[in-house]
Amino acid sequence: MAVERATKRRRLSPPVEEVPGFAKVDLEQDYQQRLRKKQQKSKDKDRLPVKKEAAWVGDERHQAADEAPSESEQDEDEEEAKDSGVADVQPKRKVKPRPTLPPKEEIRQAKEELARIAGLVSESPEEHVGQLGALAELSESENITVKKLALGTQLAVYKDIVPGYRIRPLSKDDLQAKLSKDVRKLRNFEQGLLGGYKDYVHMLDRLAKNDKGSTDPSLVSVAISCVRALLANVAHFNCRNELIGILVRKLSGRTVDADFVKCREAMEQLFRDDDEGHASLEAVKQLTIMMKEKNYRTDEAVLNTFLHLRLLSEFAHKASTNKVDKDEDEDDSKGKKQKRPKKEFRTKRERKVMKERKEVEKEMKEADATVSYEERDKNQAETLKLVFVAYFRILKARKQHLMGAVLEGLAKYAHLINQDFFGDILEALKDLINDAENNETSVEDDDTPTNRNISRESLLCIITAFALLQGQTDVVKSANTLHLDLNFFITHLYRNLLPLSMDSDVELSSKPSHLEDPNGLPVPTTTSKDTRVNVSTTTVLLLRSLQSALLPANATTRSVPPTRVAAFVKQLHTAALHLPQKSAVAVMGLLNQVAKIHGKKIAALWFTEERKGDGVFDALGPEVEASNPFAGTVWEGELLKLHFDPRVREGVKGVEGHIVEAR
Repeated sequence: MAVERATKRRRLSPPVEEVPGFAKVDLEQDYQQRLRKKQQKSKDKDRLPVKKEAAWVGDERHQAADEAPSESEQDEDEEEAKDSGVADVQPKRKVKPRPTLPPKEEIRQAKEELARIAGLVSESPEEHVGQLGALAELSESENITVKKLALGTQLAVYKDIVPGYRIRPLSKDDLQAKLSKDVRKLRNFEQGLLGGYKDYVHMLDRLAKNDKGSTDPSLVSVAISCVRALLANVAHFNCRNELIGILVRKLSGRTVDADFVKCREAMEQLFRDDDEGHASLEAVKQLTIMMKEKNYRTDEAVLNTFLHLRLLSEFAHKASTNKVDKDEDEDDSKGKKQKRPKKEFRTKRERKVMKERKEVEKEMKEADATVSYEERDKNQAETLKLVFVAYFRILKARKQHLMGAVLEGLAKYAHLINQDFFGDILEALKDLINDAENNETSVEDDDTPTNRNISRESLLCIITAFALLQGQTDVVKSANTLHLDLNFFITHLYRNLLPLSMDSDVELSSKPSHLEDPNGLPVPTTTSKDTRVNVSTTTVLLLRSLQSALLPANATTRSVPPTRVAAFVKQLHTAALHLPQKSAVAVMGLLNQVAKIHGKKIAALWFTEERKGDGVFDALGPEVEASNPFAGTVWEGELLKLHFDPRVREGVKGVEGHIVEAR
């Protein structure tokens, strides 16, 4: 049975009245009316203002034309919002607050986001420099772990994309100048990088400051570590003064903890790695200003950072607190002629080109070397003057807790001290020794007495005085005109030999091996391993003083009188009987060197038949020359031959062997 086919109906469009919102609106007419109103408004704006009694005002028709369209437009907009269906099709989205995630999930998402942003910026910094703002937003998170991760990520990114030059801020002329597309792109990248870097440094400064203890201690440590890494890697870039200021502010505190040690090590590393001297000069300026404002109530480790400046190996002139003496360079180009290599054949034109090229290269090298050397010498001269000013102010103020660091610094920079400054320092050292002999109790400005080790202070002064003389031939020649009395230091050293041998702490250092923070955990010591004098044991200080007095490096053996050598040799043998094992071995080693050099002068102490004069040896005499050493014998050597340490016994035999050879 056949099935009838259904009749195909024609699909009609819905009537206009069924479309909501657009049925009663003539869109073409509405568009034409708006266009006319805009044209009328532009014509009315060209009219001149009218002067009235109050002031100059616009034309009334102009004002009416301006007000009427605005009101009508508002009415029309309201009608369209009610009648049209656009609001129904595209409704306004409401911003929903982000749901609070669990801490672990938040950290996981932050890691992914930080890795994504860091990868984009490192891959193409010029295109994604705007992502630095996203990193800064993540560092403002309330989650401390996320904040630490964001700070570390920013550090890695800036170390990667910071250029090798400083970025100059743009002036008004630079903003108005016409630039090419590539230059504009580079400039936008530089300004975006500089803005993000400044914000990052300010954030580190805020976190490291830790006002009223509002910041988590672990976050403060992370901020200081970031500052340290920035100074070590991008010290040439902008905001260097701000980074140095963060370290100086931390070093100004009295509490010594792990963060303090980090700042000290960062400052020392900055001094060692600075080639041009700009960063060192800025750091020394801020340190000296800080110490002066604190009235030098700082840890001595801050002052010991000056020992890492590159002045010892590079600066060749002498300076004081107010001037620097520069000697003219004398070029001694005389020498033997070296054999020339065999010349290659070149045409006349090639020889001319090679000659011109060599001249240009020579001029370029000389120009570069002159600029760099002059600039570096200028910076180092200013740095040296600031260091000497700080040292001399501390000497005058008698800051006992900083005296060891000052004396060590003066001993290291002795070859850079001006002759005019030399006499004042020696006079200050004599005053320090006199104060130590009088056993005056030192009281600081905060009325807290300091624990003074008088023996160590005296030895440090003696070492500094002899170190100042080493290499100062012009000062030694003019010692009479400057009224310098070096016998004062020698006499004081001689009188302290026997008391020091009775000291039970002669082999102990003045600094502990470690410190403890408030939490009870050990932290590294504040004194650097390169500071040899102030952390040395009393025995080491004594040996250095004796070596400077008996074996001077800048004079011949005839400059040391026989009476002085004999008196010290006699006293050292007596002291070796009371010193501990290691100290006795060290003293016997020094006596071997003295016997090898001054054997003929002191041979009479072992052979009485060669002795001249009478009297009695006075071991406790006030003067070295008045002790009459040749009236006695070195009978202590027979007792030292029975010492339990074989090294001491060998040392005694070695001294006697040198005396026999000298005869």
